[in-house]
Amino acid sequence: MMSVPRLARILVISLRYRLDELVLSGIDHPLAVRLLWLVRLGSRPTMPRAVRLRLALESLGPIFVKFGQVLSTRRDLIPTDIADELQLLQDRVAPFPSDQAAALIEAALGAPTSTLFAQFETDPVASASIAQVHFAVLHDGRHVAVKVLRPGMLDVIDQDLSLMRVLARLIERLTPDGRRLKPREVVAEFDKHLHDELDLLREAANCSQLRRNFGPETDRAELLWVPEVMWDYCASTVFTMERMYGIPVSQIERLRIAGIDIPTLARTGVEIFFTQVFTDGFFHADMHPGNIYVSDRPDTLGRYIALDFGIVGSLSEFDKNYLAQNFLAFFQRDYRRVARLHIESGWVPPDTREEDLEGAVRSVCEPYFDRPLAEISLGQVLLRLFQTSRRFNVEIQPQLVLLQKTLLNVEGLGRQLDPQLDLWKTAKPFLERWMHERVGFRGIRKKLEQEASQWAQWFPELPRLIYKQLSQPDLSAPVLDELKRMRVAREQGNRLMMALTGVAALAVVVALWAVVR
Repeated sequence: MMSVPRLARILVISLRYRLDELVLSGIDHPLAVRLLWLVRLGSRPTMPRAVRLRLALESLGPIFVKFGQVLSTRRDLIPTDIADELQLLQDRVAPFPSDQAAALIEAALGAPTSTLFAQFETDPVASASIAQVHFAVLHDGRHVAVKVLRPGMLDVIDQDLSLMRVLARLIERLTPDGRRLKPREVVAEFDKHLHDELDLLREAANCSQLRRNFGPETDRAELLWVPEVMWDYCASTVFTMERMYGIPVSQIERLRIAGIDIPTLARTGVEIFFTQVFTDGFFHADMHPGNIYVSDRPDTLGRYIALDFGIVGSLSEFDKNYLAQNFLAFFQRDYRRVARLHIESGWVPPDTREEDLEGAVRSVCEPYFDRPLAEISLGQVLLRLFQTSRRFNVEIQPQLVLLQKTLLNVEGLGRQLDPQLDLWKTAKPFLERWMHERVGFRGIRKKLEQEASQWAQWFPELPRLIYKQLSQPDLSAPVLDELKRMRVAREQGNRLMMALTGVAALAVVVALWAVVR
């Protein structure tokens, strides 16, 4: 249900930042052309369009800020300047009152904070558009972070989403690129992201899965530290996890002072990303510097710390294979293979000429090989491939767009740590090893191990099933006799029909002869 005051505020802010010109200039309609002419008679905007859009979204509040953040990931749909500017959006939201946070925790967990915790810090340590975080101590002495969902979010979200759906339909109907931009699909994707983030139990489950993938019992424990979930203190509106101590990854000077090897840290970040993507098919999809810390504790010095698990990506075996083979084909400059992979994936119309797509891919990739490898952006290459594929009506999968956005974050973070980071040199051996393990002897053995549990269930029953099949009576002879009888009956019926037809024809001839005579 739309709110009239909310709609009025949106219109006022849109006019303040001259979004009217931005919107009307994209509509090819006589009325829009006249309105745009009238608008341009007034004061002209002094800031670039992307900056004005970002400032307007910040003024409209947390839901529109979050929408801008999600929209910035859809570089396959929006202009580059707008995507770059929207990436700068930060959650600039004042915290809600601490007594309100305590009341929400009590309602969700069934007891006051004084009972649940030995100590609860009333001042929040962080406040974002969806939730805010308070530090606390459990009665057993464990230090935790308690994330509390911002009150009244569902009503605000539903109101703003209804407005966004109306705007999306207008954009789709009135603008020349309306259908290609898929505004309704973008809003639907945003709707899903928001409602996923509103369920903190889902975020806790994401955290738990990532911890299982990098937990103390795995051989990757030295790469990434993921907090433990305190399930007894979790609900759909409250998420309690182990408190993490470290330095934000963007504070490079503090990392150096702490004695952390920065180039090694950069390479480790790339390894973590490719491990999540190609080994697990489950990756943290919001890896900006605010969500990544580095431990400064002596026993875990230099280990990455992951926070905020509201947005994760999942890849199927098909997706992983498609990506790995695309990357390897690009490393080998096998553009025909890249084109063939696009066609074989089914994301290109079946009548697409392989040679045309190969030429387009070559025009994207070849210029990069004239540069030093350290200057090549893998994320930008993937982005250019997506943009080129759009010319051939490729339906880019949402999970791959999310992956491309995360890859850009990881690559930017790695080169911020070490400007000489060679992402290709780090990634290529990993991908080659992954492909070898997938198609080589080790891959076959791993597949057999995965299927062993299923085989173990029916293998003991195999002798009984074979005996049952062999002990079945031989029905071949009766079946053949029945088929022969049916064929004979059909032939006899055909002969009878021919005879009756002949008799009828003869009767007609005799009758006509009698009449003529």
